[in-house]
Amino acid sequence: MKKYFLTVIISLLIFDQITAQELCSINGVVQSTSQTPLKGVSIKISGAEFQTQTNDNGIFRLEKIPLGAYVIEVYLSGFEAQKIPIHLREEKDLNLGTVILQLFIPELQESSIILLSDDDLLDDGERSSDNIAGLFQSSKDAYLRAAAFNYSQSWFKVRGYDSSYGIISINGIEMNKLYDGRPQWGNWGGLNDVFRNQESSNGIAASDFSFGNILGATNFTTRASDYQAGGKVSLAATNKSYTGRVMANYATGLNKNGWAFAVSASRRVAQEGYLDGTTYNAWAAFLAIEKKINTNNSINLTAFTSPNRRGKSSPNTQEVYDLKGYTYNAYWGYQEGDKRNSRIKEVVEPVVMLTHIYEKENTTLKTTAAFQFGHIGNSRLGYFNAPNPDPTYWKNLPSSYLRYSDDLDYANAYLSEQDFINNGQINWNEIYLLNANKSNALYYLYEDRVDDTQISLSSVLNTSLNDHINLSGGVSFNKLTSNNYGKMLDLLGSDGFEDLDQYAIGDAQQNDLNNPNRVVGVGDKFQYNYTINGSVASAFAQIRATQRKVDYFAGINFKSTSFQRNGLYKNGTYNTNSFGKGEKQSFTDVSAKGGLTYKITGRHLVTLNGGYISNAPNIKTTFSNSRVNNNITPDLTSEKILTGDVSYIFRSPKIQSRVTTYYTKFSNAIETSFFFAEGLLGDQADFVNEITTGVDKLNIGAELSIEYQVTSTIKLLGAGSFGQFTYNNNPHIYIQSESLINEDSDFGTTYLKNYKVSGTPQRAYSLAFEYRDPAYWWFQINGSLLSNNYLDISPLLRTDNFYIDADGVPFLDDETGLPVTQEQVDDLLVQEKFDDAFLLDAVGGKSWRVNNKYIGFFVGINNILGELYKTGGFEQSRKSNYPELKEDKQLNKPIFGPKYWYGNKTSYYLNLYVRF
Repeated sequence: MKKYFLTVIISLLIFDQITAQELCSINGVVQSTSQTPLKGVSIKISGAEFQTQTNDNGIFRLEKIPLGAYVIEVYLSGFEAQKIPIHLREEKDLNLGTVILQLFIPELQESSIILLSDDDLLDDGERSSDNIAGLFQSSKDAYLRAAAFNYSQSWFKVRGYDSSYGIISINGIEMNKLYDGRPQWGNWGGLNDVFRNQESSNGIAASDFSFGNILGATNFTTRASDYQAGGKVSLAATNKSYTGRVMANYATGLNKNGWAFAVSASRRVAQEGYLDGTTYNAWAAFLAIEKKINTNNSINLTAFTSPNRRGKSSPNTQEVYDLKGYTYNAYWGYQEGDKRNSRIKEVVEPVVMLTHIYEKENTTLKTTAAFQFGHIGNSRLGYFNAPNPDPTYWKNLPSSYLRYSDDLDYANAYLSEQDFINNGQINWNEIYLLNANKSNALYYLYEDRVDDTQISLSSVLNTSLNDHINLSGGVSFNKLTSNNYGKMLDLLGSDGFEDLDQYAIGDAQQNDLNNPNRVVGVGDKFQYNYTINGSVASAFAQIRATQRKVDYFAGINFKSTSFQRNGLYKNGTYNTNSFGKGEKQSFTDVSAKGGLTYKITGRHLVTLNGGYISNAPNIKTTFSNSRVNNNITPDLTSEKILTGDVSYIFRSPKIQSRVTTYYTKFSNAIETSFFFAEGLLGDQADFVNEITTGVDKLNIGAELSIEYQVTSTIKLLGAGSFGQFTYNNNPHIYIQSESLINEDSDFGTTYLKNYKVSGTPQRAYSLAFEYRDPAYWWFQINGSLLSNNYLDISPLLRTDNFYIDADGVPFLDDETGLPVTQEQVDDLLVQEKFDDAFLLDAVGGKSWRVNNKYIGFFVGINNILGELYKTGGFEQSRKSNYPELKEDKQLNKPIFGPKYWYGNKTSYYLNLYVRF
């Protein structure tokens, strides 16, 4: 691989030297939409060193340009940048004529970003889907903007990729969590304005700051001198997850002494968001200080934090939604007249970064050291030898009284229905009464706590070897210490809690044999306690070449990853492998990618990209059940990805369009989940850990992006995605639990091939109309159709265990009396396809210039028609054999039917601001 990469570099250098060059000039004039000449406009050839500025009359001229195809970048602060494709053939003097620049309205971009409000970018850790909006919020591509803003309401994933396949970095420091590979967007939530400067790449395209991954890469830069001098104050009101926001920021620009400062702060709050009982309480602060040491060197200090505390919402069965409505949330109840949510997510993880920037001629070297610390907590109710406090527990629902055809209890079903309709929330008062004067709590509130400390280093070099060849490279290192434990938050009126496992017996009850029968109080650690030490070291190199007809690049990445668990409790069930250090797990991965762009003309281009990516397991997939033991996931290996895409691009002053086809094959992926299951090995039941290994998936499809500048003020935008995301093999499945500790955890094959991958609409189409008036008012209306979204299937239900009894022979069908057939199994396990959704969105605003200040507003409305649609859901695995699941599905209202999430009906966002 190294020899190949060196050969590519040498070949590019030789090819560049033997290319004949003929020289031309380019001229033109730049005006605003009001036909006023614009002075000081930057005119630059993309990827080259040729640049100039317009004079007082808006006229510019570039000279001594070699023949070939180029893109002219036209930029002036306060206006939309223009990119103009050209092709120099035999012309000695190319006249571009008049180039029109539109006013840049930053609130137009901001309105799109916050139509999906900051909190929606947070991953609950319970959803099967997550969000990718932040990756593409600065994209100029109509399709990627639609994916980020319009489609994201339905949890759309570009090409079906999870957000862990997109690299998010700040000043070169990767922010994707080592736990699951996903970025924790909440770490910088509420700081929109100061996280606006960024560079990004789409898919496996070339990137100067990172090797990236198949979903691309985005690097936020927080250099203080990059922020435009001035400030902004804004107020917002919305009916989303928070209801109010105030935000302020100010930047000094670089002063004569070489100093620059930028600050920002915000507050977001809601007593109750769109969903019932979802409180929201968040602060945010940001500081950047830069000192320009000399012409070539600068030091930049960045510090930011975004403490966030918010109430979660529950997925529900259709029976529950029908009884309580689509904003129902099972996690809260009234306590002394106030709504109290039992499941609160709290994120407090401050970050401090110090960056050195070296710039000289055609070379930049950016080196950053970062320190992140803090915690993430997810609270929930616990109970011991007491009824389940969940109001949607199956015994609390009317369907539980109608589950037996020969014993239909309509009277109690009606009483249960009325009680659930009228109450149907956590009964905090009853919990306190039951706990009163108890030395050992029946109910308690605790949180799953993660205290992380991470040190990171990154250094990225970019240099131009000559006018046509650019070399990028970088190294990085991350070291994580993660303490994970249960923390007692509230004893709910009792005096203490004995730290035991209620589902075990004997010594197995002890959560820590080193401290048996320990009584814990508020603030104490209990249940589980362990640390994960992780480290990742990586290095990448990339070379890019720009030639007359062809641009191409090649990149390679080396990564070394290691994780080790250190158990601090000696678990009673796993007493031999829970306490102390487990075996260190290490992985070495090599990835490579390359691509080329063939310039048919300056307006017609074809791009081809391909890559082989190797991703090491993360903490979540490395350890099979890290809370209670040191066990390693069976068949543990790195995931392998083979991917490629081909695009045709057309660019003209009026039309910008792209058509892309793509192919991605995933191999050796690992999927894990936890749930309660009945019908294991015939008739056993327990809380289990499901591990699916060797998972192959195939994602294929096409994308369309088109923008048509009808006039200087009117633009039409179209976007489309046609995908097919399927499981591509029948992987292996393991089931682990306390009751099966002496049983073989290998449940054999799970038959997933050709089932659809869930978590995203696989097809999406949109059309938008945009108007920008020179008098600083604007609006956009967008219609989107989203389809082919599927329910997340249960691998356990698609094993031999599902239809084979404990005696090794198939179950008998209760209707025919004959052994269950494969056709009957397939009919029972048909994957649910969600209904199509049509979403109509609009956003618009107006600003006024008053004494060099801008005062304005914008308002965005999502789902104007109030469409009711499912964004995701999953099959419950509780009924894990054929007879039990069939019996449940035959009910008018299945007790253990799928649980769903629904999208918001009509929601709005109103923002008032002053820029000065």
